[in-house]
Amino acid sequence: MASVAPPRSVSPMHRAAPRRPAAAAPAAALGLIAAGALGVVALWWTDTTAVTGAAGWLTGAGRITGLLAGYAAAVLLLLMARLPPLEREVGADRLARWHAFGGRWLVAMVTAHVLTIVWGYALTDGRGVLGEGVEIAFHFPEMLKATLATLLMLGTGAVSARAARRRLSYETWYYLHLATYLAVALAFGHQLATGADLGGGPGRAAWCALYLVTAGLLGWYRLVRPWLRDRRHRLTVAEVRPEGPDVVSVFLRGQRLDELRAEPGQFFRLQFDAPGLRWAANPYSLSAPPHRDFLRFTVKDLGGHSAAVASLRPGTRVRAEGPYGAFTARVQRRRRVLLIGAGVGVTPLRALFETMPGEVILVQRARRREDLLFREELSQVAHRRGGRVYELVGSRAQVGDLGTALSRLLPGLADHEVYLCGPEAMAEEAVRSLRAAGVRRGRIHRESFTF
Repeated sequence: MASVAPPRSVSPMHRAAPRRPAAAAPAAALGLIAAGALGVVALWWTDTTAVTGAAGWLTGAGRITGLLAGYAAAVLLLLMARLPPLEREVGADRLARWHAFGGRWLVAMVTAHVLTIVWGYALTDGRGVLGEGVEIAFHFPEMLKATLATLLMLGTGAVSARAARRRLSYETWYYLHLATYLAVALAFGHQLATGADLGGGPGRAAWCALYLVTAGLLGWYRLVRPWLRDRRHRLTVAEVRPEGPDVVSVFLRGQRLDELRAEPGQFFRLQFDAPGLRWAANPYSLSAPPHRDFLRFTVKDLGGHSAAVASLRPGTRVRAEGPYGAFTARVQRRRRVLLIGAGVGVTPLRALFETMPGEVILVQRARRREDLLFREELSQVAHRRGGRVYELVGSRAQVGDLGTALSRLLPGLADHEVYLCGPEAMAEEAVRSLRAAGVRRGRIHRESFTF
């Protein structure tokens, strides 16, 4: 079937009406997580009559950290379950940061649990720590599974460390991360078999409910719902268009795309039915307002998956999870808006620039002029809507301090609301510069591609 080439500038299906965001949503979500953690500690407290001696304190510490590790594992899965209220009100970027922090917390709790419980039992039994560890691993119920789960969690934590993460492609990191699902499943049996604090009453029922609900939500939002949407929308590649060095735009056609209710600034996780691309879903932002007939994504060669996208053929089937993200006009509070993008980070800003209400200015940062994206499109959009586009091109030494450069371009910089997307180093520099220029932290909305 021949494809119809989409136009270079497409009209959006709708313009998202700005509203005051649910600013309390992140605080409420964190409060709920903290309340659950307090409930877990209370579970241990009510089941513990007294703690005496070094063995008692170590064993008690092992029980608390084990319970908190089990709770943290469920919370981490829920944070990445693609729950619409969390994705919409908290935002995928913030959820990813919470997930990363929680992962470090989980590794710390698991490590503390293993060390303190083995040490405490060794003091109680009068054995050496190594001998007690062997005894526990091979003779306690479900402990072989728990040992494997611990090794998987610690291994996943190691490859997720920033130094290791930078050396891995997204695809490799993604596959290794799937091991956490197996680790949590293996550890659950250990929790029920040896978790003295769970007992056989309400605590055990609540624990089982937490894991069953988590498994149900994961199954629905990560597997069933995407499959149903795939069947309904039947997305395929319509065209792959070069945009710049190692950058292409992918146009997708499909059915009933208005039902996706996608908004400029959001992203999808795309899985292409092509060799080398079938088993990983990578996040890509909309680079134009969603259209009733087409969706456009712009992709830069940053790894095996994104590099292979450039060779896709029209008609290739696509599975899309989403839309996700709170990097939209729905969080806009002020009429004066500054969009700052660098590299492929300009893609969600391109869509926002066309649709956001108010006085909108876009600044694109690049080391070389040929790295600037959408120059003609942005110029046309600026002319139509009365916005402005600025380009900061050159090395850091040539451009100078980013905050100073922005202040020269935009008198009254502190009065703007800022949307920021780009490489991590640039984004961190921009946040520091904006804060130094007087922009309040709550007015800086940041989208990151580090998942």
